[in-house]
Amino acid sequence: MKLTELLEELDYTILSGAPEKEISTLVYDSRKVQKDSIFVCISGSVRDAHDFIPDVIEKGAAAIVVEKDVDAVEGVTFIKVENSRKALAYLSAAYFGHPAKQIKTIGITGTKGKTTTTYMVKSILELSGIKTGLIGTIEAVIGDEHIPAENTTPESYMVQEYFRKMVDAGLDAVVMEVSSQALMLHRVDGFTFDYGIFTNLEPDHIGENEHKDFADYMHCKSLLFQQCRTGIFNGDSEHLEGILAGHTCTVETFGYGEKNDLRATNMELKKEHGALGVCYHISGLLDFDVEVNVPGRFSVYNSLTAIAICRHFDVPVERIKEALLHVSVRGRIELVPVSKKFTVMIDYAHNAMSLESLLVTLKEYDPGRLVCLFGCGGNRAKSRRFEMGEVSSKLADLTIVTSDNPRDEDPMAIIEDILVGIKKADGAYVTIPDRKDAIEYALLHAQNGDIIVLAGKGHEDYQIIKGVKHHMDERDLIAEILKEHPEIQ
Repeated sequence: MKLTELLEELDYTILSGAPEKEISTLVYDSRKVQKDSIFVCISGSVRDAHDFIPDVIEKGAAAIVVEKDVDAVEGVTFIKVENSRKALAYLSAAYFGHPAKQIKTIGITGTKGKTTTTYMVKSILELSGIKTGLIGTIEAVIGDEHIPAENTTPESYMVQEYFRKMVDAGLDAVVMEVSSQALMLHRVDGFTFDYGIFTNLEPDHIGENEHKDFADYMHCKSLLFQQCRTGIFNGDSEHLEGILAGHTCTVETFGYGEKNDLRATNMELKKEHGALGVCYHISGLLDFDVEVNVPGRFSVYNSLTAIAICRHFDVPVERIKEALLHVSVRGRIELVPVSKKFTVMIDYAHNAMSLESLLVTLKEYDPGRLVCLFGCGGNRAKSRRFEMGEVSSKLADLTIVTSDNPRDEDPMAIIEDILVGIKKADGAYVTIPDRKDAIEYALLHAQNGDIIVLAGKGHEDYQIIKGVKHHMDERDLIAEILKEHPEIQ
C-alpha cells in the first residue's frame, strides 16, 4: 500500500523524507515493526513510543508518525500530527480499506446497559436474517469466532481490523460498546457511526488515569453524537441536555416519559417457576406488548434501546418479541436453571454501586430470601471490600462471603476486610473461602422462593491465585454440584 493512500484523510506535516513510499504494515507496537512498516508513536501513561524510534529505524521502518519534534534520519519519512492516537485511528481505517463504509455500524455508550443491550440487538437482528457482529466488554463476535476482550472498546487498529473481518465474512451490521475512555482516546475515530445510542449516565470512571471529573466524563460520552448519523437517546435521563451538547445527528428518544418517541407503559415484574422478567407495552413509533426474561426495571430501558435500534432495520414486531423472550447475556443477571423452587443467577456486580443496584432490583420480586454470595479481588482497593460487605449485609437476607480473584493476597485477609463491612449492618452471614463449597452451601440450604445471586465473577471463567490463572467457571461448578447432589433439583 502507498503511504500517500494511508495519509489521504489525515491532517499532517512532513518533517523529512518523501511520502511516495510503499508500506508493508501499520504498527503501533515497536516489537512488531518489520521492513517498510509505518510506525505510530503513541505517548502512553507508562511508556512513550517516541523513545523507541532508534529501535524501529534499525528494524527497517520506512515511515514514522510522531506528535513531537524529532531529529530527521536519512531514508526515513517523519510525519508529524497533532495527536498520534487520532492519527492511528484514521491510518487504521485507510489501512483496512475503510470497512465501516461497507457495514452498518451501531455504537452504544452509557454508564450501564451497554453489554446487555448489544446482545439484545444482535439477537433481534440475527433472528431477522441480518448477520451481525459484536464488539464489547466480554468479547468480539465475528460469525462463529469469539475473541475474548481486554478492553470494553479495543484500540482503533483492532476496531478497524474487526470491521474488516466482519465485512469479509459477509456480515451486514456490527453493534459495539463505546466507552468514554475509547472516545477520549480516539479509538473510534476515523469513521462515522450509522447509529449512536445513549443509555444513561452516573458518576463512574472518575479518578487518576480516567476522567478528571463528572463534566469531563459526560463530555467524552457526548462526543459519540458528533460522529454518528442518527442518535437514539434515553429521554428520561437528567443528563440528556449535556449529552446532546454539540450533537450533529438526528435525534430520537425512548423511555417512560410522555415526550419520548418510544414509550414504555404498564410495566409489570414477572416471576414464575424460578424465572424472573418484566412485561410492558410499547407505544409511540411502535405499538405492541413486550416480555423480557431478564429481571429488573432496567431491563425495560435495555430492551427499549434495542427495539429503538432494530426499528431502523425494519425488523418485524414478531421477531423482536421472540428474540427478547430468549435473550441471555453471559454474566449479566444470567439465570441458571437449577430448580423451579428457587432462582439462581450469575452477575458481574463487583463494586458497591453495581451490587446495590442488583440487590435493590431483586428485592422488588419479593423473594422468600435474598441470598448474596460474593468475594473481592486481591490487589485492589480495600474500600471496595468494606463497601460491598456493608451493602450486602443491609440488603440481603443471607450473605455468603467467599473468594474471588485473590491474586497475590491471602484469601482470608480479603474475607476479613469484607467482614468489617458486613458487621456495619445486621445481616446474617457465613464465611466459606472455597467458592465451589460456598455455592454448594447456597444450593443445599436453598428454600422455596429464594433468589440466590452469585456476584462478582460474571462472564469470567478463571480465578487468579498467587499469580497463577486457574480455570473456574461458576456454571461448571453448579453442574458438578447438581451431579453430586441430584436432590437439589
